Amino acid sequence: MLRFKKSIYNCINSQRKQFVRRFSTPTLPEFADVVIIGGGAAGCSTLYQLTKRGVNAILLERGQLTCGTTWHTAGLVWRLRPNDVEIQLLATTRELLMNLESEVGLNSGWINNGGLFISHTPQRTNEYRRLQTLGRCFGIESHILSPQETQEVFPLLDPKSFTNALYSPGDGVVDPAMMCAALTRASTANGGRVYENCSVDELIVGKTFLGDREVRGVRTPHGTIKTNTVINATGAWGNELLEPLDIHLPLVPMRHAYVISETIKEVQGMPNVRDHDFSLYFRIQGQSICMGGYENNPILLDKVPSDFQFGLYDLDYSVFDTHIEGAIKLCPTFGNAGIKSTICGPESFTPDHKPIMGPDPNLTGLFHSCGYNSAGMMLSGGCAKQLTSWIIHDRPDLHMFAYDIRRFTPRQRKAYTWAVERSHEAYAKNYSIVFPNDQPLAGRNYFQDPFHKILVNNGAVMEEKAGFERPGYFVDDGPIPVQKYDWYGYYGREKNTNTRYVDKLSGDYKFEFSDHHELIGKEAQSCRENAVVFNQSYFCKVFLTGLQAEEAAKWIFTADLNKPSNKTIYTCALNSRGGVEIDLTVTTLDTANEELNDPTFKGRGYYCVAGGASAFHTIAHMREAIQEKGFRAKLFDVTHELGILSIQGPKSREILSKITNHDLSNESLAPNTAAIVKIKGNDGTDYNVRVLRVSFVGELGYELHIPKETCNDVYNILMNAGASYDLKNAGYRSLYSLSSEKGYHLWGFDLRSDDTPIEANLGFTCRKDGFRYKGKEIVEQQRQSGAYKRLAYLTLKEKIPLFGLEAVYRNNEIIGHMRRGEWAYTLDCALGQCYIKRTDSNKPIDINYITSGKYQIEVMGKLYDADIHLRSPFDPKGRRILGEYES
Repeated sequence: MLRFKKSIYNCINSQRKQFVRRFSTPTLPEFADVVIIGGGAAGCSTLYQLTKRGVNAILLERGQLTCGTTWHTAGLVWRLRPNDVEIQLLATTRELLMNLESEVGLNSGWINNGGLFISHTPQRTNEYRRLQTLGRCFGIESHILSPQETQEVFPLLDPKSFTNALYSPGDGVVDPAMMCAALTRASTANGGRVYENCSVDELIVGKTFLGDREVRGVRTPHGTIKTNTVINATGAWGNELLEPLDIHLPLVPMRHAYVISETIKEVQGMPNVRDHDFSLYFRIQGQSICMGGYENNPILLDKVPSDFQFGLYDLDYSVFDTHIEGAIKLCPTFGNAGIKSTICGPESFTPDHKPIMGPDPNLTGLFHSCGYNSAGMMLSGGCAKQLTSWIIHDRPDLHMFAYDIRRFTPRQRKAYTWAVERSHEAYAKNYSIVFPNDQPLAGRNYFQDPFHKILVNNGAVMEEKAGFERPGYFVDDGPIPVQKYDWYGYYGREKNTNTRYVDKLSGDYKFEFSDHHELIGKEAQSCRENAVVFNQSYFCKVFLTGLQAEEAAKWIFTADLNKPSNKTIYTCALNSRGGVEIDLTVTTLDTANEELNDPTFKGRGYYCVAGGASAFHTIAHMREAIQEKGFRAKLFDVTHELGILSIQGPKSREILSKITNHDLSNESLAPNTAAIVKIKGNDGTDYNVRVLRVSFVGELGYELHIPKETCNDVYNILMNAGASYDLKNAGYRSLYSLSSEKGYHLWGFDLRSDDTPIEANLGFTCRKDGFRYKGKEIVEQQRQSGAYKRLAYLTLKEKIPLFGLEAVYRNNEIIGHMRRGEWAYTLDCALGQCYIKRTDSNKPIDINYITSGKYQIEVMGKLYDADIHLRSPFDPKGRRILGEYES
């Protein structure tokens, strides 16, 4: 074993000496535009992308290039993922690997031997059909194969051991040392510099004139480098430099292993294999099979020693043996070949099995590129390109929220126990089927809003989002609380015996209608015909105040906010590329009553409410916009201090009138206005709540924003008043169905940071005159010249569900994919949103092009006729929001 470790090290060291321009005795520059810390795949890829664009960038590695986790990676590169952004990231990496040799004259280590995904169940095959369909939208060739057809591609597989396979000929594998050597040669040719054996002892931090922390440089044993931009690409060691600055990343190191078989001559040139159901992979390495996978009981590490360079652990077969049994079933020849060598090294994992990237909200100038969950080789090329755009142009080209560090709240970033639980489950479930409505079991009940207990007692089946528990839907067979995480029965824990919650989740483990489809439909029907209450407490709630709050609001938000007090305006906040970072409501405030939901401030203030799934991202973006201009304005986050009950439906005004003397008529409390309203308690107590006349479902409705200490009192008063009206609780499954049916946007799906308001049909939210807002130039350019994609709505004639990611055809040509899919219960059809692009020319898209074609949607490999709509066909005139219902 020791001999094998040494031979691997010598091979890598030889390649590094031959190809990397080394600075063995560092003479460091005084200044650099960007300093990258970490010489693995992420760091080398980012140095390449930055220097290619003329940025004065250097890379510091405390040991030798690839000595961390990069050197021992399996290096698999797949093309298909259940996510359009990740498919594009993978495509960027693959394209880079295929062209790097022609650019620098050095082999990148890329081998295009293809890839097989093995299926053992019909649901897994359905998942592969979804991958295949989405891949078609990006020109990726793939084929669903029978066992016999699969055996023709990989003759050593036992066709009796599986049911189907997905074959992607464009997949491959890369050698990490060769890739990093090629990247650094290209980087140094472009003026970049690489310094090995140069650790970073400290980040030098200063403060802006407004008191915000910013990067000023890095201190090393060989000198100090001044810089305003540092990239943390240190992988499993990502927290070492940051913790003294009270900056934390939810990184959890674990042992991750694979074994290398003795010689099997027949495997040379065969495709790599992923058997998701057996949770294992084959990486073809010459005439050997490298076999690894993801087990339910990985060995968790407290931390990886700083000097753990080119290091390995002894393989624990009591953990790894679960893969060997499956590998032999799939490929009997593997069992006969024997094991030549083992590789067991540290890898860093994250709570959602996604990398951690982007600007740190607590230190201006610090960017992250780490936590790659053993997928750094295939993601690093694409991620480096996006990070480079992030640094140079303020935002990436793609919607990178799933990787953005700001998807985690500050509290989550510090919560070690939470991060370990979630990272363990994400590791164990890495090869599980990705069902649209699946829920984690680890790290639950982390954030509970004030209504949590009372709603669980009323039958709420909870979902987790951004750490919050929120009702998914309601059942009438008693409470179904989420159980404490049982770690799959490992690490000395006992498995939970109460499986009611897990049993409910299993009703969604399919790509057909959910077992809860009719139950959710009843909630939607109650909203359309009567009234329901949604708990929206996890929504982001922020007050923007200060001497220059008005100037800040004009810069951040696109809408005209020069409105009377208590006017609620739907608006967007954009990035410099015109992409929508936030869509939200902003209520103008001029007076206050010194209460939590109505705080004291001077001048004009703004109450901002945005979606909860991206709450901290919302706050961070607003804060960055304020810092960018140096406005004297402040943000007060009251998300955890206020609850929100949203009562929606034709009977909502009647019910609310029972518990307040406030005039709720259209004349007094018109749509898109707000007021402080007194709610009457049964004991004579009055409760002040801020009421917003808004709706996320397209009905007459009101949001009640309530101080947390009185939330349960107000809830009980409201439900008691509504009992005679059959007022019901409703959850987010019906809420999203209703909002999609009305044609409202859901940020992160049909509205993202790579969509402009013009493209998303939200031009009405963007003022044409007055104070300039961020991104306005792009919006005005598209107003004048047109956009190259447009959001449209598609309804299916067949009674089958849509979940999003389905390919969309116009006149037999793919023009996009579904961003979002829901069942519209009132319209009684599947409905989804898609951005339509032209295929006939490079001209901007127009309404005639959208409406003139014949449309079809591909679901599980079959085409279904669809109708196209420029806006949702439900209540197109918006009468219901006004309370105008037909008798």
